[in-house]
Amino acid sequence: MEKYTRFTSTVQKRMRKPDYTSGSTSKQLKLYTMTSPMIIVERFICIYPAYLNNKKTIAEGRRIPVDKAVENPTSTEIQDVCAAVGLNVLIEKNKLYPREWNRDMQYRGRVRIQLKQEDGNPCLPQFPTRKSVMLYAAETIPKLKTRTQKMAGSDQNLQPGEGGKKGKGKKKK
Repeated sequence: MEKYTRFTSTVQKRMRKPDYTSGSTSKQLKLYTMTSPMIIVERFICIYPAYLNNKKTIAEGRRIPVDKAVENPTSTEIQDVCAAVGLNVLIEKNKLYPREWNRDMQYRGRVRIQLKQEDGNPCLPQFPTRKSVMLYAAETIPKLKTRTQKMAGSDQNLQPGEGGKKGKGKKKK
């Protein structure tokens, strides 16, 4: 009898599912209860920022063309764009793309998006595939306020007339 209880406790530990953070609120949602008919998060598609990064090669994980990709997108930017259009979005901050060699917090994060309903129909008709979601996110991320403010702030630092050679050099005879 003791052997059986020990076995069930290890099985129960293995069957525990992680908590996911909801895209719209900061509360922890436990979406895994066997008795209640809730959304199955495991059926959501995963989008890593590397899929949309124009600095990456296809071998490093980029999944869309370079001319449509974005420079260093973050998981929160992808989440903001997808939540604004009306998709069910969950963000997992501590997940890391397996091909990503850099372990910085900037490159961490994974976004889970509900693409299809339980009956198999798309949640939104304009997003029938995962590629359509990635292309839409890559198209709208540069238009975010955080991106446009960063660009405007970096242009103000450059002043005309500065630069060029300065310092002491040898005099020509």
